[in-house]
Amino acid sequence: MQKPDGFTILTMDDLPRRVWPMAAAKINGIGPKANERLASFGIATIGDLAERNEPWLIENFGRSYGAWLYRVSHGLDDRPVVTYSEPVSMSRETTFERNLHAVRDREELGTAFKALCDQVAADLARKGYVSKKIGVKLRFDDFKTVTRDVTLPSAIGDARSLRKAASSCIKRIDMVRTIRLLGIKAGSLGRPAAVQEAEDPAQFELKFD
Repeated sequence: MQKPDGFTILTMDDLPRRVWPMAAAKINGIGPKANERLASFGIATIGDLAERNEPWLIENFGRSYGAWLYRVSHGLDDRPVVTYSEPVSMSRETTFERNLHAVRDREELGTAFKALCDQVAADLARKGYVSKKIGVKLRFDDFKTVTRDVTLPSAIGDARSLRKAASSCIKRIDMVRTIRLLGIKAGSLGRPAAVQEAEDPAQFELKFD
């Protein structure tokens, strides 16, 4: 509700008016196949689902899933609320206004590449992480997406090391078409054992050809 930045508080009294009119497929856990089967029974909304009793749902959807459908349609969930989790990865990407050629537009690509690496490095520093797996994503003018990654012997967090690792990934991609999107990803995150040394300001040379 109220995406992307809205915050909605619902009480049990709000179920009939705000939740039950929504499509059953809005429930996270009801996929296309389950939704198709629900539709075969005339169940289109969460309210339709809530009207079915638990024994009927168990009989038609199995003990575990049927019981879950009953509880979720009535807003019942006794799992603890988790408000924080460690990130798995951090990434940045950009879609270009026009498709860029690896050779003719090398300067523009290089500028974008450096900016993305700097942004990922800043994200890592701001949240206190380092990364052992750096990846690159390219989407070409035919919308084919190619990814490459490298696992490092030790974790990094500074922009120069990130550019060096990402550049090694780019060298493994055949640049046969113009580029629509470029992305940089830092994975296998961990907390640094010690404060990272200051970044060498020397820019790593990127070659797309």
